[in-house]
Amino acid sequence: MRDPVVSARRCACAHGVTLVELVISMLVITIAIGGIMAVMNFTTAHSADPLLRQQAVDIAEAYMEEITLKVCANPIGGYSGSDRSQFDDVGDYNGLHDVGARDQFGNLITILHDYTVDVRVADVTLNGVAAKKIYVRVQRGQDVDLTLTGYRTDYE
Repeated sequence: MRDPVVSARRCACAHGVTLVELVISMLVITIAIGGIMAVMNFTTAHSADPLLRQQAVDIAEAYMEEITLKVCANPIGGYSGSDRSQFDDVGDYNGLHDVGARDQFGNLITILHDYTVDVRVADVTLNGVAAKKIYVRVQRGQDVDLTLTGYRTDYE
C-alpha cells in the first residue's frame, strides 16, 4: 500500500506548466513580437526620408545659387522669354515650374525626376534698398515639401 506522506511529497515537488499558463505566455510573447514588428516596419518604410529631404535641400540650393548669380535687373536688350538656358536676370525665373529637377540649361536630371520645382520672384525693399525676394519650392509627392527663401539686391 502507498504511504500518504510520500504521495503528498511527490505532488508538492512536481513542477510543470498548466495549459492556461502556457496559453497566456504564448499570447504575451505574440503581442510583444507584433509590437516589435510594427516598429521595424515603420522604421523600414521611413528609412529613406532623410535622404529625400537632403536631396530636396540640395536641389533648392542649386536653383537658388543659379538665380542669385544672375543680375538683379533686366539688362538693356536682355532676354525675356521662357527658355531657361537664356535667362539673364533674376526676374526671368519668376513663375518657373520644372517637373523633375533640371540643370541650368533645362536638361532633366534623370535620377531626380520625382521632384517638382517652383520659383517665385517678388520685388521688395530692404531698409530702403530695392531687392528681389526669391522663393524656391521643391516637392516630392506627399513626402517632401520644402521652400527656400533668399534675396538678391542690385549691388553692381
